[in-house]
Amino acid sequence: LSAGDKPDGSAKFFATAFRNQRIREAVLELLDKRDGLILGICNGFQAIIKLGLVPYGEIIDAQKEDSPTLTFNTINRHISKMVYTKVVSNKSPWLLEAELGGVYVNPASHGEGRFVAPKEWLDRLSAGGQIATRYCDAQGNISMDEYWNVNGSYEAIEGILSPDGRVFGKMCHIERKGDHVAVNITGEQDMRVFESGVSYFS
Repeated sequence: LSAGDKPDGSAKFFATAFRNQRIREAVLELLDKRDGLILGICNGFQAIIKLGLVPYGEIIDAQKEDSPTLTFNTINRHISKMVYTKVVSNKSPWLLEAELGGVYVNPASHGEGRFVAPKEWLDRLSAGGQIATRYCDAQGNISMDEYWNVNGSYEAIEGILSPDGRVFGKMCHIERKGDHVAVNITGEQDMRVFESGVSYFS
């Protein structure tokens, strides 16, 4: 299924569509000439990482062998639960109103959310402030324990940025919130990503 949570399903579908010359040009114009922003959540993250918009900040013809990517969860099945993430970078317009070091709880629902990359890339992302969010426990301690790092992501990475921070990809569903949503869950649910995006253009 092109838009289902199947192996590379939506990511391959969207990546193919966005490599169309006219769409590619429109996306690059948005970023390069119009100072635009791009946000990819869950399947959207899968798509923009396959395209290269994260971590490269541009659309590449094909992922390189050593490129960071998202793959199957270590438990080899779909997971659906509330998870905690910690904001570890403020180098993005999308995070202007998020608290640096703040802990947020949001739904995770995916079968392929495990972030993997060679050590050279992990070091590069860290040095450049491109690691935006990491899985953590309720107290904000970064964790590789699968109870907290639900998909087994390397270095507990949940979200990454393009070099200039204007493209943001993350797995957890920050959009699934509201006054009457998950009211029984303890912790802050609003990372104010959308408000940050609006503020950037205000």
